[in-house]
Amino acid sequence: MDKHPGDHGHTQSEIEARIAAPDGRGYLRDIIYGSIDGSVTTFAIVAGVAGAGLSTWVIIALGIANVLADGFSMAAGNYSGTKAELDDARRLREIEERHIRKYPEGERNELREILRRKGLSGDALESAVDQISQNREQWVQLMLEGEYGLASVDPHPLKAAWATFAAFLSAGMIPLLPFLLGLDDAFRISTILTLATFFAIGAFKSRWSLAPWWKSGLETLIIGGTAAAIAYFVGTLFDI
Repeated sequence: MDKHPGDHGHTQSEIEARIAAPDGRGYLRDIIYGSIDGSVTTFAIVAGVAGAGLSTWVIIALGIANVLADGFSMAAGNYSGTKAELDDARRLREIEERHIRKYPEGERNELREILRRKGLSGDALESAVDQISQNREQWVQLMLEGEYGLASVDPHPLKAAWATFAAFLSAGMIPLLPFLLGLDDAFRISTILTLATFFAIGAFKSRWSLAPWWKSGLETLIIGGTAAAIAYFVGTLFDI
C-alpha cells in the first residue's frame, strides 16, 4: 500500500497516543507566511534600490535593516495575534463553565443539538448527552468546539512568533547574499535566487496540500514574482 504524508498507524496503542495528544494546527502557516514575506519584502527593497541606481552598500544596509526590523515586527504581530486568540478561547471557556453552573438544562440542550448534528439520535443521543455531561471538562470542550468552532489544542504564541521570525530571517537573507558576497552581476543573481526561493517555498508547502509540488511552486512564484516586479518598476521611477 502506498504511503502518503500524514498517514498514521491504527493499532490501539497508536490510536490512544495520537488522540490523547493531538498536534493541533502546528506552525506551518507561520513558517510559510514568514518565509514568503521575508523573501518578498527584502527583494522589494533590493529591487527598488537597484532600480533607483543606488549603491550596493545602500542595498545591504536597507536589506539587513528590513530583515531584522520587519522580521521582529512580524513575529511580534503574530505573537500578539496568537495570544489574542488564546485569551479569547479562555474567555469563552469561562462563559461556558459559568453557563453550565447556572443553566445546566439549557447547556444540556445545546450539547444535545451539537451531538444531533454529528449524527446521533434516539437512545444513543440521550445516552451520549448523559455521559458527556457527567464530565465537566469534556462537556466544556465539546461546547467550545461545537458552539464556537475552537480546536481542542491551544496555540502557543511564543513558538508561533519564533517560527515566523526564523522563517522570515532565513528567507529574507537570500536576496542579499550576492551583495554580501560581492558577486559580479549581483542583482541578476539575487533575482534568480529569490525566484527560486519563491518556487521552493511553494513546493515545500505542497507537502500539506492536495496540489502537486510544481503547481504549488508556480503559484507562489507568480505571487512573489509579481510583488518583486512591482517593486523594481517603482524603483526605476526614481532612478537617479
